[in-house]
Amino acid sequence: MERFINILIIDNDPVIQTGLKDILMGRGNNLLHANSIEEAIPIIKKKEIGIFLLNIEDVEEGINSVQILKENTRSQNNYIIVVAKEDDTGAKLVKGMHMGAVDYITYPFNSNLVQSKIEVFKTLFYKDQRIGQLLNNIFPSTVLEELQSNGKFSPKKIDNGVIIFTDFVDFSLKSKNLKPIHLIQTLEKYFIKFDEIILKYDLEKIKTIGDAYMATAGVTENTPFPAIRACLAAIELRNYMITEQETAIAMKKDFWEVRIGLHMGPLVTGIIGTSKFSYDVWGDTVNIASRTEASSKNNSISITKTIFDEIEDFFITTPRGNVDIKKRGGSIEMFYLEKIKEVYSMYNEGNFPNTQLRIKCGLSPMDFKQMRIQIINKLKSLLPEHLYYHDVPHSINVEKAVIRYAKLEGIDKDEILLLRTAALIHDAGFMASYNDNEDFAIEFAHSFLPQFGYSDQQIELISSMINATKHNVEPQNILEKIIIDADYDYLGRPDYPNIVKKLRRELQEHGEEFSDIEWLNYQLNFLENKHRYYTETAQNIREIGKQSRIKKIKQQIEDFENESIH
Repeated sequence: MERFINILIIDNDPVIQTGLKDILMGRGNNLLHANSIEEAIPIIKKKEIGIFLLNIEDVEEGINSVQILKENTRSQNNYIIVVAKEDDTGAKLVKGMHMGAVDYITYPFNSNLVQSKIEVFKTLFYKDQRIGQLLNNIFPSTVLEELQSNGKFSPKKIDNGVIIFTDFVDFSLKSKNLKPIHLIQTLEKYFIKFDEIILKYDLEKIKTIGDAYMATAGVTENTPFPAIRACLAAIELRNYMITEQETAIAMKKDFWEVRIGLHMGPLVTGIIGTSKFSYDVWGDTVNIASRTEASSKNNSISITKTIFDEIEDFFITTPRGNVDIKKRGGSIEMFYLEKIKEVYSMYNEGNFPNTQLRIKCGLSPMDFKQMRIQIINKLKSLLPEHLYYHDVPHSINVEKAVIRYAKLEGIDKDEILLLRTAALIHDAGFMASYNDNEDFAIEFAHSFLPQFGYSDQQIELISSMINATKHNVEPQNILEKIIIDADYDYLGRPDYPNIVKKLRRELQEHGEEFSDIEWLNYQLNFLENKHRYYTETAQNIREIGKQSRIKKIKQQIEDFENESIH
């Protein structure tokens, strides 16, 4: 798996700049440069820098520079390395290390030593990233912030938290007939999808207990209307399981069914444990939610009166009357949650919230995840079979590339979603025509995206990005530059030969035949004369691979010509 890191060189000495670039270019290093700490500030406020290479001119200036970097950087996950001339270390390096630098390198550079040190801190950077991701998977962001600030998390009382419980029907019986590895794989498949849906509606997964899955709303997040968001998630969970069941029946396979229950009331949240921490919630609300789920029917959602009172204007429900609460005693009024009312649902089908309801719940009006599912399904079913290069994997690879470039370029989350949308749609025009496909893709975007909550302004931005992927169109902004570079990301990747084989085959299907020498010259002409990378990131991480490819093709042409002479 390719990994990339932003490395910022802060130095006004061109000899040192060039020396570091010559040593470090490539190997996933996106090298950035600033002549001074003042030039560096806009860069570090926009982009996540993993390693700083800082030249200290004098002791006091160096100390201030280290402090400025620490105060302005977007992330604490970075490493500052002091650069100094070999005869000018001493107090400067000691002071730099004291103020937070982690190491130093000296000029004239020892290439192997510099590379070794950078690789060590890159490894630590990636490890810190992974630890951060794991912590975010274990603890809610608000809990992590308090732990980082205070070193502890105080228990909190929540007046109206929503608990959502699911479990699988007859799980014990099914587990007896499954091999352990198959059982775990099936659970993992479903729980991964559950995680995706819970995250989509800004809920918080708490834990899994065997085959049971527990999440909360209105406990760790500030997003409004937690009961509505929890019900939206519950409907999508149930519908997913019903679709899985219908598919299994059609294929004459076994299937799993789910029960879901929701209740709202007072809760206490906190962290327990000393060696293995666990974030959890407690209270009678949890017990009632669990009993509500247990009393539900197969592939059904039961909600209590407290939930119903919050959501009745937006959902269709069926009364259940008072239901006894087993093991706890007493009874509570319950309802079956059926679907979203037509006026608030996408397609008027009752399965997904429309823009109006999403905005009310504090969610983004744009439902990117549902759009992504729909466009990939359309591409799979409607792209012609003879598109060997402009196929679905190509669109997905371009999407992955725009994410990579956008993160390294410091693009914000909302614009990344627009980039991903443009990447997924940019070849949709091939569903209608092989020529002028970008124009058809733009028309498709205008008709397809509004149903997922995209605004007119967002669709125009996406259309401009798609238009920029045409040949001979110059990009006008960073988003357009990113999607063009992502479209041709493979030109500098090791898998280039496999991809151009698919391109040649596709062109042959459309009447463009090439002899072997013609194909080599076709590639060389494009790489040398027609293509360029626009973003600094692409120039740093892909240009070396592209130039290496050009050199290899020239050698192949020379070898071919020599063989022809003999």
